[in-house]
Amino acid sequence: MLLEEQIEEFTLFGQVANFKTNSNLPIEKFPIALNSNLKKSIRIKDAEEVEEKFHSRLSCKRKTYRYVINNSQYGTAIYRNLETHIPMKLDIEKMQEAVKYFVGEHDFKAFKASGTSSKSSVRTIYDAKVIEVPDKRIYIELTGNGFLYNMVRIIAGTLVDVGLGKIEPKEIENIIKSEKRENAGKTLPPQGLYLVNVEYC
Repeated sequence: MLLEEQIEEFTLFGQVANFKTNSNLPIEKFPIALNSNLKKSIRIKDAEEVEEKFHSRLSCKRKTYRYVINNSQYGTAIYRNLETHIPMKLDIEKMQEAVKYFVGEHDFKAFKASGTSSKSSVRTIYDAKVIEVPDKRIYIELTGNGFLYNMVRIIAGTLVDVGLGKIEPKEIENIIKSEKRENAGKTLPPQGLYLVNVEYC
C-alpha cells in the first residue's frame, strides 16, 4: 500500500456529534466555521440538521470499530501512534476462524473492563472480520448494536493470543460462556482503535 493511500485511509474515520444552536448560519457553512476554531487534530467534515430528539449516541443502531495491527518485524515510525505493532508472526487463518464465534447475541462480561458502568453486558455482534491487508497489517472489524468499555480492545487482544497459538479458535466459545475476564486476552493499547462507521437506521 502506498504512503498516499495509507494517509487517505486514516482520513476516512469519523465520529458523530450533535448540538443545539440558535445560529442563523447556513448549515453548509458550519464545518468551515467550526474548523476555524478547532485544533488541527479535529476536523468537521459535514453538517446536517436533524430532529430535536436525535442523539448522536443514543439514536445509534449499529457501530463498526476497527483495530489496526502492524504485524511487520520492525513496525513503522510514521504510524506508531495510529496502530499497534506486534512483531511476532500471527496466524491469520486461526484468527479468522476464531472471530466468527463473536457473532450473535452474547453476554460479553469476559470482554469488559473492570468498572464498566453499563447495567447489562449483553450485546449483539452482527459482523466480525479479521482482514489481512498489504504491508503486513491486520484489521479486526466488529459491527454491533453497542460495545462495552474496552470491549473491542479486549477482543482484539484475545484474537492476538489465538494468532500466537496461546488460545485455540474453538476456545473462544467457552471464554464467552465463562463470563470471566481472566479467561480472555489482555487489553491491547488504544493506538489502532477506530470508530469506522455509525448507522442510525
